[in-house]
Amino acid sequence: MRIDLHAHSNASDGTDSPAELVAAAVAAGLDVVALTDHDTVAGHAAAAEAVRGTGLTLVPGAELSCHTDGVSLHLLAYLFDPAEPAFAAERELVRTDRFRRGRAIVERCRELGAPISWEQVERIAGAGSVGRPHIASALVEAGVVATVSDAFTADWLANGGRADVRKHETDPVEAVRLVRGAGGVPVFAHPGAVKRGRTVSDEVIAELAAAGLGGLEVDHVDHDEPTRAHLRGLAAELGLFTTGSSDYHGHRKTVRLGEHTTDPAAYEELLAQASGAEPVHG
Repeated sequence: MRIDLHAHSNASDGTDSPAELVAAAVAAGLDVVALTDHDTVAGHAAAAEAVRGTGLTLVPGAELSCHTDGVSLHLLAYLFDPAEPAFAAERELVRTDRFRRGRAIVERCRELGAPISWEQVERIAGAGSVGRPHIASALVEAGVVATVSDAFTADWLANGGRADVRKHETDPVEAVRLVRGAGGVPVFAHPGAVKRGRTVSDEVIAELAAAGLGGLEVDHVDHDEPTRAHLRGLAAELGLFTTGSSDYHGHRKTVRLGEHTTDPAAYEELLAQASGAEPVHG
């Protein structure tokens, strides 16, 4: 089985529609793909409809924005009940503040001389929840930077960069508890991605494991081999399963669907822990 447990559609900051993402997963030879848009389940219904008759299995999920001790991190949540009130309310709070933050970042970019506008960013985002990648695309359109990646530097949109604005982010221990409370399974996304900024310590990961964390995303484009080896050892110590995934965003990033995959045994462990929702079998 080829299993990719981290992919985004244009319901957040990917460029493929949910249906296009399903088609791309089939074309990539995947057996299982997870749709994990940022803080939203808006693409789930369309993806579930598109998966019918394809032979592909869809795992509904989301990627949550968290913050602790000055460090931003992401938590992947799988197979939770999207209607569970406490978790739904927290996702709505994060989405609402994402809109405020986006407008503030655009204004900072303009103050720094970038000829972009909020209307331009909204056009790029379409129906998706506005995020920094949409603003980065606007900077590319305006000729300020050459690529989306070039926008994520201290000069512009990186955490703590000149144009960065803080947004509401959930405490990760609370996020783990919310996901579990909704019957879902939480997995720490790219925990060793130092190129994105500061990362949390092993002690914080142990605290998350004690709170109910299910796994660590280990095989990821932002992890080198020593980092992967360390995370595998840490996961074994803490009784966590490990996953691999592409973190696919369509043409906004160069990574391909299925570039990294999850071992079937880890996928089975994820399924065994979930009680909030079921995978959608095509």
